[in-house]
Amino acid sequence: MKQAAIIIFSLFSVQYSLAQKGQITGIIQEKSAVPISYVTVTLKESGDKAIAAGISDNKGIFRLESIPAGKYTISYSFAGFKTISRPVEVKSDEVINVGTVILESDTKLLQEVSVTGLRSSISLKLDKKVFEVGKDVLSQSGAVTDLLNVVPSVSVSPGGEISLRGNNNVLVLIDGRRTGLTQGNALEQVPADQVERVEVITNPSSRFDAAGSAGIINIILKKNKKGGFSGQLRLVGGIPNETRISPSLNYKSDRLNLFATYGIRLSDYVGLYTMKQSTGLSGERVDLNRRQDEERHDDAKLLYFGADFKVNDHNTITAAFMRNSTNDHDKTQLNYVYSNKNGAIDSSLTRKGESWEKRSYNQLELNYTKNFAKEGKKLTVDMQYDFWDSDKDWNLSTSKVFPTAIDLPMIRTGSMGASKDFMIKTDMIQPLDSTSTLEFGLKLEDRRVNSDFIAEQQNSAGWEIIEQIDNHLLYKELIGSAYVQFSGKTGALSYQAGLRGELTHIGIEDRAGSYSNKKDYNRLFPTFNISYRFNERSTLQGSYSKRINRPRLGMIYPFNELTDLTSRYVGNPDLNPSYANVFEIAFLKNWKTLTLNPSFYYQRNTGVMEDYTFRNAEGLFITMPVNIHRETRHGFELSVLYNPVKWLQVNTELNLFHYAEQGSYKDQSFDYSGNTLTSRVSAQLKLKNKLAFQTLYNFRGANATAQTRTDALHSIDFGLSKTFLKDKATLMFDISNLFGLRKSNSRTVGTDYDISQTNIPNAARYRLTLVYRFNQKDNQAVRQAKSGNRD
Repeated sequence: MKQAAIIIFSLFSVQYSLAQKGQITGIIQEKSAVPISYVTVTLKESGDKAIAAGISDNKGIFRLESIPAGKYTISYSFAGFKTISRPVEVKSDEVINVGTVILESDTKLLQEVSVTGLRSSISLKLDKKVFEVGKDVLSQSGAVTDLLNVVPSVSVSPGGEISLRGNNNVLVLIDGRRTGLTQGNALEQVPADQVERVEVITNPSSRFDAAGSAGIINIILKKNKKGGFSGQLRLVGGIPNETRISPSLNYKSDRLNLFATYGIRLSDYVGLYTMKQSTGLSGERVDLNRRQDEERHDDAKLLYFGADFKVNDHNTITAAFMRNSTNDHDKTQLNYVYSNKNGAIDSSLTRKGESWEKRSYNQLELNYTKNFAKEGKKLTVDMQYDFWDSDKDWNLSTSKVFPTAIDLPMIRTGSMGASKDFMIKTDMIQPLDSTSTLEFGLKLEDRRVNSDFIAEQQNSAGWEIIEQIDNHLLYKELIGSAYVQFSGKTGALSYQAGLRGELTHIGIEDRAGSYSNKKDYNRLFPTFNISYRFNERSTLQGSYSKRINRPRLGMIYPFNELTDLTSRYVGNPDLNPSYANVFEIAFLKNWKTLTLNPSFYYQRNTGVMEDYTFRNAEGLFITMPVNIHRETRHGFELSVLYNPVKWLQVNTELNLFHYAEQGSYKDQSFDYSGNTLTSRVSAQLKLKNKLAFQTLYNFRGANATAQTRTDALHSIDFGLSKTFLKDKATLMFDISNLFGLRKSNSRTVGTDYDISQTNIPNAARYRLTLVYRFNQKDNQAVRQAKSGNRD
């Protein structure tokens, strides 16, 4: 009891001593009332001795604390703006609000801004790592998926799957929200140069959904901040065919901000998939060589428009609509050659498939933001309604070529799906004092998915159902959540602790009555983040969070396409979510030309979802996801940014981790452990006359599970850009998957079979991109990319 009294007395003494010193706060903006972040604010006394210093946040707000009473000079400096200085007097126990400080552009420094602004930067926030997008050639010439491949810790597989530190259980957000832009190949529709920054959140705070055991990737898009009309036109041509036309237009006045983007994409993809399969290894062995040649053609249109309306200085309303529609036409040819153990051909078949698919994803969003008179106090209400539909038809013709030519019955499949998803949430930020803040919020999301699937085979009388595959599935998901979070700061130490509760109800049923399942997941998800800033260039950070990884709809969906004669992927309606406890320690050190960001992490997952491959009674190989007991992984990650001279920048990244799985399903043991690594090296040269060159090398080490081993994966990308017409236009040439290195080799071994596969979903692609901007400066766009956005 005595010790507790001493601790309480000490805390009060610290608070009292801090209260005897003054504080200075304010907001820094441009003339157009746009907040400016990263402005250096310095307080000096006579003799130019610095007393305190700080940096404005993404809302332009700064705060200097623990200032002794006295008369000082306060200065505000930021590249591209004129530095201003003003006198200020601080008294004991006084909070001085200097109000809004307006910085004016310094035209003499604009050229300098355009040079230094080319460099991407990394910073550690209390609960995330922020990658500020620079003018890297490769991150500006392609789509968002190309940009993510240069973001530290993030990688995109040849098939478009996004992973974080080698773990694909990641939640991808745009502007802090789940959106249709992150579904399927929709991110291919968003140009990389529309991205302001990417937030990598390995241990998200409780304000975020608990979904995604690997963490969250939050993509923040740029928002118009320049008065009047502005915009850009983007044209892309590529081989294999990639034709894109993407105009965007903005209009901004004192109270109204209108924004619109329209995109057309016509793309062709060439894929090659080969397989060598041996069965009956303990008896009469049969070998199969399969080759699949694939041609995919995608037509896509993206429309996104909306408006921000500033009712007054404290209230803003945002409304937006997005529609992403695709029309795909794919062709595939599979050749099967069966032989005995001596290599003698037994038979061969050819299957040709052709599919047509239409998809339409629509999203309505409405946001209300209220900023109170008290600085930092804010209320937001978000409503979002998503609705999509899809319609896909497959026609399959099969012929036996050897030993006798026979045409087998035609097969056709049809699937139709539709979904409606309504979400409403509210968040409140309540500052308690100058150093502590309380946040809390509520969220409700209701999702309903309908899906029909039918498979038919042609006979003399018409069409008949195959294997009783004619069903309708209804999926219902209701998630209610609430959170509370407290953050504070004491000197150089910042901390944040939160608790999120989520109640999930899931219902699965079908017309045939084969799948009927109701599940309830009610869990608490604590989070904790702590950060210590040694100085402006050194930060140490620690964090913990508990996460949930819910099965994706495709992992639950029990129907399957019949494209391949020998194998199928089938969803598992009985699949349960997995849970993860994640710990991390990270350090960031900046020198003038070098940035180091090492981190150590540990993750323990229970109920892990793992693919299980088996051979059924008909000899067909079935792959389905199942739950196993647990997985642990721990590793070391290092990001290095080196900029020795103005014209050279080198980025490198290394992630080395150990993983161990334990569990079983039926007669298959999943016990396995191993080590793997991923690495990336990027170099960019900025030459004279605004010419830039960049190359990127990606490496993903070999990894394995108890059933499947995947070989190492290499890839090289190359880019070249030239800016001209007084920064109004940029011409870029890039090559992705240079030399066709990006291919995946895997081997799956069972008790009586051995399967080796090579997948090359995309050939090398050559692109030429032209971007023309009007009423905006290229260097200004870089500077604005550091000014914050809608979060």
